[in-house]
Amino acid sequence: MTDQPYPKTSHIMLWVVQVLLALGLVYGGAMKLFLPIEDLSAMWPWTGEVSSAFVKLTGVFDIVGAIGLILPALLRIKPMLTPIAALCVLVLMIAAGIFHMKRGEGPQTGFTVIFGILAAMIAWGRFKKAPIAPQ
Repeated sequence: MTDQPYPKTSHIMLWVVQVLLALGLVYGGAMKLFLPIEDLSAMWPWTGEVSSAFVKLTGVFDIVGAIGLILPALLRIKPMLTPIAALCVLVLMIAAGIFHMKRGEGPQTGFTVIFGILAAMIAWGRFKKAPIAPQ
């Protein structure tokens, strides 16, 4: 018998999703922060059409979101911050989706939609299905 009030598989599945989403956010955030705008705009045309400060800011948001998805839960210090971070990532993905739709880039928003769904899963899972207890 387990001492956890939720199935272990839910806990493991949520950790897998958290890590995958965090890796995706770190990858995108690092590219926005460290690659020259010319290189970025070859992959993501919008980055060449907005201010570089805006691109860097979105990179910071990505990195901070990734940290929020992992560290509080991993360290079990204020683990309630993990589902809150997931909600923030969801809001970020909704904002990104709206931004890209207004630019006529709807067909290229696949990762935005996937990241938003994963963030919603983490928020629901860590709030309701398999919350992590603090130390």
